[in-house]
Amino acid sequence: MIRRLLLTFLTVMLLCACSDNMPEEMAEQNAVYYWRTELRLDSTERAFLAQHHINKVYCRYFDVVMDDDGNPVPNATITFSDTLPAGIELVPTVYITEDCMHQPHPGLAEKIVKRIQQMNETNDILNVREIQMDCDYTARSRQTYYDFLKEITHHSSLLSTTIRLHQLSMAPPPVDYGVLMLYNTGDPRKFMERNPVLDKRDVQPYLRHLDDYSLPLAAAYPVYLWVRNINGVRVEHFVEPDEILQVKQAVEKKRPELRRTIVTYHLDKENINRYKPETYEEIYHH
Repeated sequence: MIRRLLLTFLTVMLLCACSDNMPEEMAEQNAVYYWRTELRLDSTERAFLAQHHINKVYCRYFDVVMDDDGNPVPNATITFSDTLPAGIELVPTVYITEDCMHQPHPGLAEKIVKRIQQMNETNDILNVREIQMDCDYTARSRQTYYDFLKEITHHSSLLSTTIRLHQLSMAPPPVDYGVLMLYNTGDPRKFMERNPVLDKRDVQPYLRHLDDYSLPLAAAYPVYLWVRNINGVRVEHFVEPDEILQVKQAVEKKRPELRRTIVTYHLDKENINRYKPETYEEIYHH
């Protein structure tokens, strides 16, 4: 009994310590990902940002992929035809494919940061304080990716990275905080059995790692439609509101700080209209 109480006390203390170390920028924030190749907001999207008090947008600037010669190069760069409403922080986000991290690429971190800075200057994007990197790193690529992140920190005052569920079993990356991706959790080949976008049964086995994962975390939830063509048949996957909210409740029970900064993936008129405003209010409820 005493041992159990001691373990409970230590767990609570660890969670409190993680919360105390949370960057100030993560306190009670509502955020979205913007994952299109052109920044252009319509009236529905602007109304959504205002209605749900969104104060941060993780905006994908470009991808980094391997070319035919085995060199990492930028791809699918965003164009800026619009600006975010005043008071909303923009976070340049770069997706880098895992094979780019199979070996070190000297100077890559600096090139990425300079490209982000050039895009900010060209498009009059001011007051950028943070960069986020997105990579589905594995045990093979982890150390190279972490060394790469350390190089990024030399050029950015605040650095975050995405964290996939399977990455929770590894040592945390050297960043200020992570965004836990609670989507794309299942095996697409088993779509007849479970929703590959999000199913609580696929999340459950990873929850045990949340207790002792020492990196401060935010949480990101899916609101998108995944369309696939299987043998000429259009198959659509989206997550029912109850499933999102059950997962949200489960992860917040294990890690209370995950209710502080909440992100949805991703900002788009069709995604906004897919769910009732009340559903978004419950997702963003702190």
